[in-house]
Amino acid sequence: MIKIYHNNRCSKSRCALEFLEQSAKPFEVVNYLENTVTAEELKHIIKLLGIKPIDLVRTNEAIWKTHFKDKTLTDEQIIDAMVTNPKLIERPIVINGNKAVIGRPTEKIRDII
Repeated sequence: MIKIYHNNRCSKSRCALEFLEQSAKPFEVVNYLENTVTAEELKHIIKLLGIKPIDLVRTNEAIWKTHFKDKTLTDEQIIDAMVTNPKLIERPIVINGNKAVIGRPTEKIRDII
């Protein structure tokens, strides 16, 4: 089943959700701000995306700029920062089986559904 890691306050995430609704395929919505993802889940998502943990971080968020920007962090520390501060996680993330994309632009989702 398709899974979307969603933040309703994000316009790009809302667009991705609408795209999935229009696809008429079954999907699950994970509101990751309310249901915080674990470090293991993030590691799995990062592996599916084929990126480094820092590439999943919203580095323009105030939390990042205030607490992490000028520090040298390990991948584990970056993942821990996202678990502790889920606003730092780039969105939306759409997973379908062993494929995943960050749905920016929304058309990227088409590649995996």
